[in-house]
Amino acid sequence: MENRAQWGTRLGFILAAVGSAIGLGNIWRFPATAYESGGGAFFIPYLIALLTAGIPLLILEFSLGHKYRGSAPLTFSRLSKKTEWLGWWAVFVSFVISTYYAAIIAWAIMYSYFAFGQKWGADTETFLYDFLGITAEGVEPGKAGVFVPEVLIPLLIVWAVVLFVLFKGVRKGIEVANRIFIPALVVIFLIIVLRAVTLEGAAEGLTAFFSPDFSKIADPSVWVAAYGQIFFSLSIAFAIMITYSSYLDKKSDITGNAFIVGFGNSSFELLAGIGVFAALGYLAGQLGEPVQEVVAGGVGLAFVIFPLIINEFPGMNGLFGFLFFASLVLAGMSSLISIVETYVAGFSEKFNISRSKAVLFGGGLATLVSLLFATQGGLFFLDAADYFINQFGVAFIGLVEVVVVVWFLRKLGDLQDHANSVSSIKLGGWWKASLGVITPIVLGYMMFGLFKLNLLREHTGEGNETGNYEGYSDAFILYGGWAVAAAALILGLLLTLKKWNPELLGQASDSSKEDKAV
Repeated sequence: MENRAQWGTRLGFILAAVGSAIGLGNIWRFPATAYESGGGAFFIPYLIALLTAGIPLLILEFSLGHKYRGSAPLTFSRLSKKTEWLGWWAVFVSFVISTYYAAIIAWAIMYSYFAFGQKWGADTETFLYDFLGITAEGVEPGKAGVFVPEVLIPLLIVWAVVLFVLFKGVRKGIEVANRIFIPALVVIFLIIVLRAVTLEGAAEGLTAFFSPDFSKIADPSVWVAAYGQIFFSLSIAFAIMITYSSYLDKKSDITGNAFIVGFGNSSFELLAGIGVFAALGYLAGQLGEPVQEVVAGGVGLAFVIFPLIINEFPGMNGLFGFLFFASLVLAGMSSLISIVETYVAGFSEKFNISRSKAVLFGGGLATLVSLLFATQGGLFFLDAADYFINQFGVAFIGLVEVVVVVWFLRKLGDLQDHANSVSSIKLGGWWKASLGVITPIVLGYMMFGLFKLNLLREHTGEGNETGNYEGYSDAFILYGGWAVAAAALILGLLLTLKKWNPELLGQASDSSKEDKAV
């Protein structure tokens, strides 16, 4: 029997899976995406996307991990020897994401400190660039420069916490951490939302967020945005959900767990949207501008706009600011732990080494690589890597995964039987139609659109000299973007050349023993 780790309770797994799904994108990506895609009307395609892509894909990955009992590479090897590369591709995409994701958490840690006394001053955008060292002379895309201590030190703290949790194992480490992080995150964000909705001007912000523009439902780009939001926010195709579900006991309710995780993630996104737009409404009122003038997403929302909101707060500015950035830290940490676990599990099984050695090797290597993002030019490297690894890594893997499992291997029936044998909600035509038709068509359309967009940039220049993403040079786009995305696939293919331990490859055990953490 295989000595495999296992979650202590069903709640432990659900909290860990929800913790992986709830990340920085829920807070800084969803609100702006919803607002720009029709406001209240956006929730129609969003819900359809959740039910025809998000939850079906979660069930697929939960079923794969639960049935084949391994990390993503081992799971795909047991599914078919010809598909191991797909698991490693997802693992290396996760590896890249973990290296820069840790840096963003480090920024949030520092901003939790900056919140007291509003150390960022009135010009929050300039402060961000000064903090990251970008305004220093000679710093430009493609040049690292020197280390920025204010980023480097919290970055090392982030990695110390994550690796400590992973050393402790699945039940005593990951599960315990998420039992702390997720309730704390929900409580903190509820406090933020309750305070935000009582601010002057909050009603205007919420009106802007929820007012439906039904004309946009006819726009294909709105549907792509809905499916993209669901896809990227549920930790699908990162190898995470396959790995996490491989630690479930043999009688776990697969479909029930997927619905809880899917709707739990979406509920938090809605909560985030309410809190963010209530605060944006307040800021717009204080500045005497319409709400649309202060709407932003991503890094700009978190580290430029929210500090402005905190500056204008009527009282307890420091506490409110601390709570907001603490919520980013908690959301980021729970996601980062899950991301790193994918390659810890993969390396441990492939190289037949202990968990502690896999944590040291995989986590240590990721820590070293992430130091690049603690340099003066770190933001440029982060921006390029994030764009290309997400657009041409995660989305592409999701498409290939569905096509391979459903169309080429024709394993959907077997996985449906497996899920139905342990689940309270039985799968039928809805699941097969979603994965066999709807999801591959939508993901294929998304990928076609992304490649077309990049070709248009090259031909039209998109308002910049190079015609590349953000106007970066050809050389930087090549080695900082395309090469990073390609390397994840190439390394995945190379690792398939190493043979598995035949005894391990032949097992698909349901062992309930805890992993040997150290």
